[in-house]
Amino acid sequence: MDLVMINRATNENLIGLEVKLTALPDNTTKKEPEDKYSCEIVVRPPTICFLACSICELFPTDQEKIALRKILNTVPKINHWNEVGEVLPHYAKIEAAIGQIARSLYQKQTPLIMQPVWKMKDGKLADDCLDVFVWSNLAVLQMCYSNGNVSNTEISRFQRTLIWIYLMLKDFVDYDTFDYIRIIKDHSFQNANDKAFSIPGKSSWRLLNCAELTHPRIKKDEIKNVILGGGQNLLSPERRFDAVIVNSPDLFD
Repeated sequence: MDLVMINRATNENLIGLEVKLTALPDNTTKKEPEDKYSCEIVVRPPTICFLACSICELFPTDQEKIALRKILNTVPKINHWNEVGEVLPHYAKIEAAIGQIARSLYQKQTPLIMQPVWKMKDGKLADDCLDVFVWSNLAVLQMCYSNGNVSNTEISRFQRTLIWIYLMLKDFVDYDTFDYIRIIKDHSFQNANDKAFSIPGKSSWRLLNCAELTHPRIKKDEIKNVILGGGQNLLSPERRFDAVIVNSPDLFD
């Protein structure tokens, strides 16, 4: 779900956010101790387009684009970007270039994903059940870094995402625009394009770990103050959280 935040005084659009409701724990952490619970995070290709656009916005002038182009040009010329064998030998430099760009922008990073979490315990909604995390554009970028675990023959979804971003930024500095649909379609590298990448809870825990992940701040007895006017009776329980609410009428007693 997408959300646009607006200045209520001026009706000015401030920022667009993608909202990802996630269950805590996920399948990979449900047998772990409670302080090791975490959520799966799935990132779709349109999010990568929004991420690239958020970076492009920070290079509005010709002089700034020249600086961005200089970083991108540290990657040797690749003639056939859709061929794994041509891209992989230069992947380390692609990763390094994107990393250098991110380091130059860390003080200008902006929110990109809002991640509400809902927590279950012993098959029921936990007493401390709701909280929200916000990921910046550069934080989502950081999810893709592999800590040197790179194949010699295949391009992973994480690597592919950084390549997509590189190509979007390169087209931006060369042509002032980029066709994200074409870039994603032509550079699948034998991976399906239904998602850019996903991170299971065991991997996302190191990024999310904090007191609020173990004990979310909103208690379940506050849900009746969030869903008002009998709204719970209008839910169609097609999703897990909706089903939990519909099957927990005691929350509204």
